[in-house]
Amino acid sequence: MNRPVFTRRRVLTGTATLGILALCVTGAPAAYAEPVDAPVSAALPPFYTQLDLTGDGLVTAADLDVASAALGTTSADAAWGSVKLIDLDVDGEITVADLAALSQRMVYDDGPFDVVEATTLDMQAAMNAGVTTSVEITQSYIDRIAAYDRTVVTGATRALNSIITVSDVALKAAADADAERAANGMTSLLLGVPIALKDNYDTVDMVTTGGCGCWNDNQTSTDAFMVEGLRDAGAVILAKASLDEFAYGFASEFSSFQPVGSTLLVASPYDTSKTAGGSSGGTGAAIAANLAGIGFGTDTGGSIRVPSSYNQLVGIRPTVGLASRDGIIPLALSQDTGGPIARSVIDAAVALDAVVGVDPADAVTSRQAGLVPSSYTSELSDTALQGARIGYIPSMIGNNAATVGLWNQAKATLEAQGATLVELTAPTGFSAVLNEGSGSTNEFKHDLDQYVATHLSPKVTQRSIQQILDGGNYVTSRRSVYVQRNGVTDKVYQDWAGVEGSHTKQLAAGKVLVTKLMDDNDLDTIIYPSTNAYGTIGTNMRLSPNTGMPAVTLPMGTTGAGQGGSSVGVNLEWLGRDFAEGTLLGLAYDFEQATHYRTAPVLYPALGSAVTPLG
Repeated sequence: MNRPVFTRRRVLTGTATLGILALCVTGAPAAYAEPVDAPVSAALPPFYTQLDLTGDGLVTAADLDVASAALGTTSADAAWGSVKLIDLDVDGEITVADLAALSQRMVYDDGPFDVVEATTLDMQAAMNAGVTTSVEITQSYIDRIAAYDRTVVTGATRALNSIITVSDVALKAAADADAERAANGMTSLLLGVPIALKDNYDTVDMVTTGGCGCWNDNQTSTDAFMVEGLRDAGAVILAKASLDEFAYGFASEFSSFQPVGSTLLVASPYDTSKTAGGSSGGTGAAIAANLAGIGFGTDTGGSIRVPSSYNQLVGIRPTVGLASRDGIIPLALSQDTGGPIARSVIDAAVALDAVVGVDPADAVTSRQAGLVPSSYTSELSDTALQGARIGYIPSMIGNNAATVGLWNQAKATLEAQGATLVELTAPTGFSAVLNEGSGSTNEFKHDLDQYVATHLSPKVTQRSIQQILDGGNYVTSRRSVYVQRNGVTDKVYQDWAGVEGSHTKQLAAGKVLVTKLMDDNDLDTIIYPSTNAYGTIGTNMRLSPNTGMPAVTLPMGTTGAGQGGSSVGVNLEWLGRDFAEGTLLGLAYDFEQATHYRTAPVLYPALGSAVTPLG
């Protein structure tokens, strides 16, 4: 895998507590983590790096030492130029208030910690301070899965059913992460962070079922390329999340480990009478309900963005070619791509950092060479929207009154943040882009056969669509779908997805058309609502997969009441040029910081709170 070589240097990975501040100002002893080696590549967003006084790219205890030595320095002093950066209250003097503000730029927090709504930075800060460990965080998520996932809690009507398998070696991986931190510090922002993967990502320590009971025995001998990246970054692979069987649709209905002929449906934690969306519905429900730190899904025609929108999450559908699909059960490789689903933009950016890279086993990834930043967190700024030009096409807004209201509110926010909104006229050929169908019918048999030949465990006996049909251990209401896909001939496939295939040509034409639209209008992004509350909007989900261009989706507000006092939400989607994920994440981060629209589902609080499982 193409992974950066870490060089190590001594830093204190911590946010200032009063104890650290007291030590820097008075020399009094304080309990805090000792400085340890940490990698230059433990990328942080600018908030945590831009006040660096010592030149090491991080705000550490050494910076507090410099700042404390400069107490009382004023703009009239010769030394002002070297410390004026930290005069955050702009009063022309370095004061204790400036030191306190500087201390907040360190990843260290010895206050109370709870996994509910915890970000990667929250986890790292608490682990760096010794407040908690990866083992304790991982156990907390395991406990929450046991308490909440397959039970109907008070106020709910269905169980979540978001997790298929919990790893029996996750706690060992967490212990290894804790040992790494003790020896070398915070070597990555994913170090010790528990991850839930959609159950179409191959993992060497858990079976990969694709949501189908027919593949309950699919224990692969290798990890998917993206999973290797997560493990390299020190993440804990906690669980495999449920999905719509073989990633087909938005219902998230699966048959894995169910009696033959039986299935389960994934529920939204905000309103369990509704679907969590799909096909990555289990990932969406699990991350929204705080059953894992970060999740990963796949997206062919909306399968990351729909569950993100239904569950108030941040989802990234990367450029096709940014992340390898090798080791992921395919649906349609012309449009398949894997990406993170998270509770915050920074979590999504940190997760994306770990999974990019050129992979010879997925030739399309060669396109990314020279186009990937050192870290996507470098683009995260609360001023990214200033001067941005943002396009929108009115027909993509839809006519749902609640969604239109949130759209208008979002436009006002964007303009208040300094962006220019540009109303676009859909160019000739745009409707053809949105109306091009998914490859899931014409490509599935061909692409699945490739996966079977290179990855499927030899223990699995049902190794073709026909054998799956004959075995009967699948979502049987989809029989006609499987029969249709099984009937696709190689000629049909080539006429559709071959080099000169109609679908191949249309996707290429769509990329050219939409990129030109952006270039002609000098746009940084095109935005539109991802969905309505628990319902799609026309063909909005098709724009990104039918161009191969990246999209980021995040909450733009709530539209009404769910169950148990929860509010249901809707997301805003941002489309960009190929490999412009950094730009999109920066813009989305600014919007997120200006609004903080995500809410937590009330039905799934910290364990021991008032809402409890019925059993």
